[in-house]
Amino acid sequence: MAGKEKPKAPAKSPAPEGERIAKVLSRAGIASRREAERLIELGEVAVNGKVITSPALNVTAADKITVRGEPVGAPEPPRLWLYYKPEGLVTSASDEKGRDTVFDHLPEDMPRVMSVGRLDLNSEGLLLLTNDGELKRRLELPSTGWLRKYRVRVKGNPTEPEIEPLRKGITIDGERFQPMEVKIDRHQGANAWLTVGLREGRNREIRRAMEHIGVTVNRLIRISYGPFRLNEMEPGEVEEIKPRVLREQLGLAEGEAPAKPALRRAPRKTAGQPGAEAPEAAAGAAKRPARPTAAPGRTAKPGAGLKTLSDSWQKVTRRPAGSAAGGAVPAEKPARGPRSGTGVAAGKPPRSPRAADPRPDPRTDPRTGPKRPPRPRKD
Repeated sequence: MAGKEKPKAPAKSPAPEGERIAKVLSRAGIASRREAERLIELGEVAVNGKVITSPALNVTAADKITVRGEPVGAPEPPRLWLYYKPEGLVTSASDEKGRDTVFDHLPEDMPRVMSVGRLDLNSEGLLLLTNDGELKRRLELPSTGWLRKYRVRVKGNPTEPEIEPLRKGITIDGERFQPMEVKIDRHQGANAWLTVGLREGRNREIRRAMEHIGVTVNRLIRISYGPFRLNEMEPGEVEEIKPRVLREQLGLAEGEAPAKPALRRAPRKTAGQPGAEAPEAAAGAAKRPARPTAAPGRTAKPGAGLKTLSDSWQKVTRRPAGSAAGGAVPAEKPARGPRSGTGVAAGKPPRSPRAADPRPDPRTDPRTGPKRPPRPRKD
């Protein structure tokens, strides 16, 4: 009706301040967001002294949060590490079978980190580690579109027609696998090396796909994850991504740049383990003299070392004063006696006379005559 006013829309309630508790715990490196929600449901998280059981709660910087009685600090800037996972380690924080995990072999000075994705027990290669749960979640999403490349050795000799279905996408046990990038590198006896690229991370995807076409994977190495590459890293080695590279690849703000990266290796093996340094070699290294250093507070001038060497050489080779050029040998260096042994050098025993050689000397014997002079050398 013309004179009837439209009812006013109800006023929107203001958005609660702060962030979800699970997100805050994830940013602080306590756990991923999903694992943080699980901790909350188990009653292991308290806010301002009160235990909470629902993740539907926003918190601010003024709230005091504890997990299992330990206070949660302010979130650190996001950081990312490259880790060469060796074969035989489990990619989880703990293992119900008591097997060694990736986190048992990290350097002791590293902060608490989480893995971005997983690698199987029998797989090796590049594994990303981060201290930020939100960054972990972002990198694991298929929407990032990052290609993950693997070097795969299979038992068998697959042909191009056999691997073509993998490039188009296959379905195994009702599960659809996205198209893969597959290239045959070379055949080596009963095995073949392939390069495989994926844009999703399903459980044992490459192994299951290869079994589907009739070959078996006997070695699998992840060589890249998006823009990050394994390069020349060794098993067990850890390398932090530079802040500038992390900002460029992930679009982080300038203030979120992490600390200066460092290159770390796995803990050094003790004596008796495979690959450990022998005690003799270590003792020999300890006995090596230290390299001489310049005196404190003095800076060597350019060419000073060469001048010192020149002066020393002149002192050794300089003739004593008063001796003419081409004259007798200096007094401090007595002349050597004849080879017959009649002369005696100062402080040295006389030489025994050389025994006569019964054979004729071809240079003086008239029967043989002197040797022909050598022919002039042609340049």
